[in-house]
Amino acid sequence: MKLSFLGAADSVTGSRHLLDTGERRLLLDCGMFQGYKVLRERNWAPFGVAPHTIDAVLLSHAHLDHSGYIPALVAQGFKGQIFSTGATRDLCEVLLTDSAHLQEEDARRANRSGTSRHDKALPLYTTANTRKALTHFVGVPRDGHLRLGGAEIRFTPVGHLLGASAISVQAGGKTVVFSGDLGRSNDLLMPAPQQVFEADVLLIESTYGNRLHPAEDVEQRLGQVIRNTLKRGGTVLLPSFAVGRAQALLLVLQRLRQSGELPWDVPIYLDSPMATEATEITLKHRKLLRVSSAEIANLSDGVKTISKSADSLKTARLVARHSAIVVSASGMATGGRVLNYLQTLAPDARHHICFPGFQVGGTRGAKLIAGAREVKIQGEFITVNAEVSHLEGFSGHADADGLMAWMRGFKRAPAQVYVVHGEPEASDALRCRIQDELGWKVRVPQHGETVDIG
Repeated sequence: MKLSFLGAADSVTGSRHLLDTGERRLLLDCGMFQGYKVLRERNWAPFGVAPHTIDAVLLSHAHLDHSGYIPALVAQGFKGQIFSTGATRDLCEVLLTDSAHLQEEDARRANRSGTSRHDKALPLYTTANTRKALTHFVGVPRDGHLRLGGAEIRFTPVGHLLGASAISVQAGGKTVVFSGDLGRSNDLLMPAPQQVFEADVLLIESTYGNRLHPAEDVEQRLGQVIRNTLKRGGTVLLPSFAVGRAQALLLVLQRLRQSGELPWDVPIYLDSPMATEATEITLKHRKLLRVSSAEIANLSDGVKTISKSADSLKTARLVARHSAIVVSASGMATGGRVLNYLQTLAPDARHHICFPGFQVGGTRGAKLIAGAREVKIQGEFITVNAEVSHLEGFSGHADADGLMAWMRGFKRAPAQVYVVHGEPEASDALRCRIQDELGWKVRVPQHGETVDIG
């Protein structure tokens, strides 16, 4: 068998790992590269293997850095099946459709303004490509087990996001395990990751490979941010991932209301059609959560949802004058309606921009939490006088200790561990811990590298 690292081997995005069993080519994830321009440009490079030669995609979860290239793969000739949990498929319909729409809008904007370096700007894929790609999805059985030819495959729930799973492939006498993204043991919404016990080859993510989550009560911390901002007549803007994070934020905001920490007369706006759809999907799959059905059913009580883009612009101007709480996407402020609010709120010191999630290097969010006092939005430089903070306690990723704890649950040492899906410093830090604390054979692969795993 051979394993090729076509993405997320030297970065935290673009998860793509090709397993060639000799009988079948199985692609573990099919993610989009995000963040720095040099990484985003990889989305336009040849895939690494001809898409029509890939037999199936095994999808760990729906986040775009794991699923976002699927419509392009199908448009380029992939004809196989995409296996995922039902929740992952439901979320992918929302995420991939939105991704295609944003790319089409960006291309139209570039062509109108003449800012494209090309004769005509084109989207990476279209909504039509996405509709076709969604027809390739096949749900895995409830027990998470399926067989593809001589390969036995198992999907194991790992928290992090609705439907997220580690993927085990047993073929040719070897077991390859891909962790996907591991969740936290104390996540607000998702149960702790379930344990996988055996692997000959392990691919372990390292998003937080060099960090520990702060020992903070996120409800208390967010409550403090809100109280301090309201005292000075400001608005709190929460740039949020529409799927998972927005629902966790709504949960905490409702708890703050119930405890009296957040006055009921302070309006809460959810300005993200995708987050609204994701909240409905969360209700549909509420049995997968660790939160009671009653709390989940009340997530949107008293929350004003913004559907039309024109209303988003009006609301952005309104909350610049009157205190409010705004949850809007995208979570790294790379695009979406959150930019409307950044433009109106960032110049005013009364307001607070609070990022409740991981920020990939090179994104607007990463620049803001690093202290940037000026950001470029739609060709205009915006002064940043508002308070900016980072609420890491909302992260849906296991931290370095959490990753190590999951690996300690293995009954025997894998013959080889590959550390993937992390910034270079994070991946190498986790590599060192695995080597020093577990004594396992481990390395960080290079982008495009192919290894023989027997």
